[in-house]
Amino acid sequence: MLACNIEKAISEPCVGKFVNPIKDICWSCIFPVKLGNTAIYSGGREDTDNPSNPVCICPADIGAGVKVPMPGLAISFWEPVRLADVTRTPYCMVSLGGFQIMKSAKKHGTVARKSANESLKHSFYHVHYYIYPLIYWLELLTDFICLEEASVDVAYISEFDPLWGNDKLNMILNPEAVLFGNPIAQMACIFDCMKASVGFSSDMLFHCAGCNGSLYPFGGSVEHTQGGVQASSLIVERLLARLHRVGLAWDTVSDSCEKSVAPKVKKTQYKLQMTYPVPNTSSVGKMECNPFGRTSAIWGAGKEIPGNGEDFGYLIWRKRYCCFQLLTELALMKAAG
Repeated sequence: MLACNIEKAISEPCVGKFVNPIKDICWSCIFPVKLGNTAIYSGGREDTDNPSNPVCICPADIGAGVKVPMPGLAISFWEPVRLADVTRTPYCMVSLGGFQIMKSAKKHGTVARKSANESLKHSFYHVHYYIYPLIYWLELLTDFICLEEASVDVAYISEFDPLWGNDKLNMILNPEAVLFGNPIAQMACIFDCMKASVGFSSDMLFHCAGCNGSLYPFGGSVEHTQGGVQASSLIVERLLARLHRVGLAWDTVSDSCEKSVAPKVKKTQYKLQMTYPVPNTSSVGKMECNPFGRTSAIWGAGKEIPGNGEDFGYLIWRKRYCCFQLLTELALMKAAG
């Protein structure tokens, strides 16, 4: 029987910092860049397989709403497209410099629970999700049709979501969770953990978040917390699964012509890079940006600081498999002047 031994009455102070696009971003995580399934440059980074055919044919807009099939080259790369905060303090925007948008009468975001013998720790976090198409925003590549073109914006705040803090209500979004709340299903996550530790986790084991735990429920409660880095990584992974379920995140690797709605998260198209409290820009073994579910034991040492370093920020890298149509690109560049 678990007992609630700790429940803070006063929220933690709001901490954080703006992401520095020069110092805090591991820009080599954009690699590998592939043509078909052949790496143009790998950068020593791990990647998933693409279709072997480097030629693609996709509809192209030639004006007046008319689209015709046009040949192109199937390319892939990793794009930094989203930011996520994981915080103990409600309404604390970690990646906006530690700005708290409002005070909260409810302090459930700071709850920590322990078992009677303190062998099992449980935690709860809030999460914030930002649209952050960094390459497009910085205009590093202009008029490149494969990039996501959007402005920086706040897309999700868990404090406004009544389901985030209630695992029972979360069954509305993930009713299949009842199928995986048993030892046999959870044992399968050991295999997923092994795969994530040396490469990418398995999309077939969609109920697992690799070594971080179970992907269900899609909420902020983390049982068996092993530390802030593990728990915060799991929270971001659950958030991605949640956004896929409600149609707010897309599959960007299955079709070179366009993105598609994917109610089930495709774990292999994501990598996470910590930006706060310690930007993960230098790591042994090229582990600055890690696939879904990779154990924090091999990359998370020194990434949690007692006190002001127990809230976290992550940059989300998403793989983009795209049909690069040269004629269309030239037409766009000409139209742009």
